[in-house]
Amino acid sequence: MSAQLLVDIATWFILAYFALLNAGYLTLNLLSLWRLHRSQQEQVLEELPQVFSGLEPAISILVPAFNEEASIAGSVRSMLQLQYPEFEVVVINDGSRDGTLDVLKDKFDLELFPQAVHEQIPTRPLRGVWRSRTHANLRVIDKENGGKADSLNAGINVARHPLFCGVDADSILARDSLHRVVKPFLRDPRVVASGGTVRVVNGCEIEAGFLTRVGLPRNIWALFQVVEYLRAFLFGRLGWSQVNAMLIISGAFGLFRTDIVVAAGGYKPKTIGEDMELVVRMHRMLRAQGVDYRIEFVPDPVCWTEAPEDRQTLRNQRIRWQRGLSESLVPHWGLMFSRRGGPPGWLAFPFMVAFEWLGPIVELGGYIFMAFAYAFGWVSWEAFAVFLFLAIGLGILLSASGLLLEELAFHIYPRASQLALLALVVVAENFGYRQLNSWWRIVGLYRWATNRQSTWGAMKRKGL
Repeated sequence: MSAQLLVDIATWFILAYFALLNAGYLTLNLLSLWRLHRSQQEQVLEELPQVFSGLEPAISILVPAFNEEASIAGSVRSMLQLQYPEFEVVVINDGSRDGTLDVLKDKFDLELFPQAVHEQIPTRPLRGVWRSRTHANLRVIDKENGGKADSLNAGINVARHPLFCGVDADSILARDSLHRVVKPFLRDPRVVASGGTVRVVNGCEIEAGFLTRVGLPRNIWALFQVVEYLRAFLFGRLGWSQVNAMLIISGAFGLFRTDIVVAAGGYKPKTIGEDMELVVRMHRMLRAQGVDYRIEFVPDPVCWTEAPEDRQTLRNQRIRWQRGLSESLVPHWGLMFSRRGGPPGWLAFPFMVAFEWLGPIVELGGYIFMAFAYAFGWVSWEAFAVFLFLAIGLGILLSASGLLLEELAFHIYPRASQLALLALVVVAENFGYRQLNSWWRIVGLYRWATNRQSTWGAMKRKGL
């Protein structure tokens, strides 16, 4: 086989890969557009005065907290003010080494409560359960350190309600978020989980634990992430939700049926991507049992979270995300192309493997190969131009479509200057930022494959 034939094969493979990748994302985009159109029609009724029955299922909000002394009081206050008929807030102090527990005791007048805990899911030992004298629906679990997944399992063991909502301690929920994220459960008894949109809070104004003004961050790393989050949620998860094949619900904001999660074994400890791993495991379990179920994404309940603003923290985050993706897919390989796999096993799982799990290797390798091949005259200008169109041109189109969907459906960023800035970021992220992300994801794959320890490092936050 001649060298030129090898080059031709590699060129065609790279072009076909990028064409299939973008075709898949464009399909998700069309599905999302159709769903948002239906949502806008439903919102006409929501503009009428709302009368809630008060019979909505009760929800337990689980808030894992580790060394959150600076922000935990404000976060808990904001959650206690959510608009919903019946809910409880369960804060899980995961062996914090700072004054997290002391702050909670002081601000919410906690007293030790001799509660018997039914350990449905094994966890690290509990030191005690506290309840608030001033807020009847607030309890705090103090336990030995075991990680976020172990903390959520401890919260599930203590939770009293049929639904639970996992929320990060540094997240901010809109007041009506619970009303919105529970709607799939009210509409369809088959629903076992639902997730809402997560947006970047950097640049916004926060008062008393609630967002009072939407803004954009000045930091370039955070700006790139604003566009990423729009793209990932508005036509990524929303598109997969339409065919009941969504494989991830963000750990920052997801609502689950407690009994189903317990039956699945709860969150898997020592797993970096515990949120995705649980959802994939639920798909596999329910498909194998032949259960008729749905896992849905709801685009309008918003959870605001702080994004990293320095390169090192962002790098660590993306490395861990890719390792978490590996830990979520590989143990459940049996779901792919299984007899009862349905859309999750025949569509979403293969797509994730080909374009999200192994994608960084092909994408970054494709950039390097095509650049060298064109420089040395191994490929024609026409072939190189087609590659640039597929890799960069369609990448810009996809990001722009995410921004367009956001503007048409929600209009979160009201000023023309904000939209203009986001439009510039849509273009700029394709020249360096996305390629850098691919490199970080390759590092994550390498660390997973070699079983190297991956740590967050110092998570630098402004405490918004």
